[in-house]
Amino acid sequence: MPMEPAACLVVPDAQRIRLDVTGAVQGVGFRPFVYRLAVDEGLAGHVRNTAAGVTLEVEGPGSAVDRFLARLRREVRLPARIDGLAREGLQPTGERGFTIASSSADTAPSVHILPDLALCEDCRAEVFDPADRRYRYPFTTCMHCGPRYSIIAAAPYDRARTAMRHFVMCPACQAEYDDPACRRFHAEANACPECGPQLALHAPDGALLAEADDALERVVGALREGRIVALKGLGGFQLLVDARNEEAVARLRERKYRPAKPFAVMAGSVTDAEAIAHLSPVERAALESAAAPIVLVQARKDAARPIAPNVAPGNPNIGLMLPTTPLHCLLMDALGFPVVATSGNRSGEPIAADDDGAFANLADIADLFLTHDRPILHPVDDSVLRMIAGQPTVLRCARGVAPLVLPEAKQAQPLLALGGHMKSAVAVGRDGQIVLGPHIGDLAHREAREAFGRSVATMRSFYAVEPAAVACDAHPDYHSTRVADGLGFPVSRVPHHLAHVLAVMTEHALSGPVLGVAWDGTGYGADATLWGGEFLTVHGARHHRIAHLLPFHLPGGEAAIREPRRTAIGVLNALHDGALWESEHAPLSAFSVEERTTLRAMLERRLNSPLTSSAGRLFDAVASILNLCQRASFDGEAAMAVEFAAQEAKAVHALPSPGIVRAGDTVAIDWRPMISALADATHAGVAVEELAAGFHHWLVEAIVQVARQAGIAQVALSGGCFQNALLTELAMARLQQAGFRVYRAVRVPANDGGLAVGQAAYAARLLDEVTG
Repeated sequence: MPMEPAACLVVPDAQRIRLDVTGAVQGVGFRPFVYRLAVDEGLAGHVRNTAAGVTLEVEGPGSAVDRFLARLRREVRLPARIDGLAREGLQPTGERGFTIASSSADTAPSVHILPDLALCEDCRAEVFDPADRRYRYPFTTCMHCGPRYSIIAAAPYDRARTAMRHFVMCPACQAEYDDPACRRFHAEANACPECGPQLALHAPDGALLAEADDALERVVGALREGRIVALKGLGGFQLLVDARNEEAVARLRERKYRPAKPFAVMAGSVTDAEAIAHLSPVERAALESAAAPIVLVQARKDAARPIAPNVAPGNPNIGLMLPTTPLHCLLMDALGFPVVATSGNRSGEPIAADDDGAFANLADIADLFLTHDRPILHPVDDSVLRMIAGQPTVLRCARGVAPLVLPEAKQAQPLLALGGHMKSAVAVGRDGQIVLGPHIGDLAHREAREAFGRSVATMRSFYAVEPAAVACDAHPDYHSTRVADGLGFPVSRVPHHLAHVLAVMTEHALSGPVLGVAWDGTGYGADATLWGGEFLTVHGARHHRIAHLLPFHLPGGEAAIREPRRTAIGVLNALHDGALWESEHAPLSAFSVEERTTLRAMLERRLNSPLTSSAGRLFDAVASILNLCQRASFDGEAAMAVEFAAQEAKAVHALPSPGIVRAGDTVAIDWRPMISALADATHAGVAVEELAAGFHHWLVEAIVQVARQAGIAQVALSGGCFQNALLTELAMARLQQAGFRVYRAVRVPANDGGLAVGQAAYAARLLDEVTG
């Protein structure tokens, strides 16, 4: 740390100013950057972390102060980011020297909590340099990489408020921490083999087998033998297995109860990634970014050493990632082949993050456990991106991306938003911003509900939110809705599909009017039916449902969500009624005679056969009619099959144009002629791929028809259906050709993982109306 300032002497033309800086300014080397800039310009003063961001004072000649201010914004280095800068003039004091002062926590926390960052190139070079004191050290980090969100206990971000408080720096690390010229100057996670976290290898019963480098070497041998390893990463455990070994992958699927959902794959380098997948420049940049997400990319059919087909069965894409930590880098360098790197959990449950939890929940999945003694205070799964319309599009907002900060002009009072039921995530609103927390999981599981409760507490604590309102989904039976009711604050119940639209509007700072196209699998409707193929007009806090897909019945209710064949029966029954049961449609062939009798009775008597207008369920019905998927083992499986088939089409089979029929005070898009033609063409032997492509074009034509009738220039595409790259790109192109300005979810997930953002925006608008 620099010496204390010398005796004071006021320079005649001196200026002194105070700057309160907000944004991503903690844990990113911002104070050392300010220090070096001030010293370079010959300025005196100090800089310190506060709970609200960073405060600094500089004093010196006016010209030097002006240059400092210009360089402060121009030279700030990512991932640091300045969002706000409040300036105040002060009386010069004659101070000499510039210091980094002790942090202050005397204001309400509102600082950006930075996401965890992947290993930087400088640290990687040290890890693989035999002459460096951090050679082969798996926890090497600096100001530009390493854990942030996962280890912070409270703001401001200082070592004493992180999981690293358990590790006292050795003299060499302390010297780096105190040296303004070192990239580890005030790097809170700084450590080395002498003073930092250490590896340990355990058996499934917790017995210690090896430590340090020996533990890593034994894991390398185990993976080569086809064994399953649970590895403790940045935000939690991952399950690893040789991605080339079909038998080992099948064993992981059986143990994890994950029969078909694709596994993510980790490659050791971009070169290794390009050996198994096609990478565009944008995809490559995303893989190599500090966020280091899983990126969905096209698999190579001509790979010399392909991955096992059961890694992503029936899927032309691979969820690909690169090493994110020094531990991953060392492991992948030693292996020389890609590995499955999937979340350390059972399907639907949250990721395991501590050793005891991992032994309890993963002991019958993993053969070995590679752990370490740096606590993970906040578990966070891997983020997932997909390229849509040339942009990296977030499908799961987690490690490296969350907490995600978005401006919201209406947001003035503190808010808490609890999201939905599937793909749960929590958001807070404060000081003109909405902050989306990381992905949690589906709240059907006890473990996920416990993780949800911890996430609510964490986000409220980090941002000191005592909410003026709590926003939640309108569904009365969601766990998140019941939690909202029990918190003791005013509750805003937000229509599900309106929240989807508002999330897009918030991301793009749209005030309206907007035509929102909200298409997903299931959402609670205002008429207590299951919506999901909605067109909403939104302007301020006002919204109106102007159109939707023609509703149909789902025999079996929730069972139909898991069985596209049931949904198809509901759709076909609307066409043929009694004549359906003697036909030869593929969905009927998927049932026994007894099952058909039961289904017929259910539909005729309207027993457990709720109405839905869902676009996602219409995708399911088409998947069944085309015999692409009769039973789904994971959410979106049937819709993905239709998209993948359409992408392979050499031609588009034309289907009847969407019809528009009145439905009370709205209009309904009549899909019946399209489904009838689709079924007939299937019987006639038309290629499934061409029919799947025709269905996509029919959907896009429906969107354009409604947009033209609505006559609103701004169109927002939202909901889980717009994770479909083909549908989204076709819709954007056709709408833009028709003269509309099109917006969609890019940084905020289009699926239910983004609901909390829209809920917070809705509550902010209501509060703005009340206080305005």
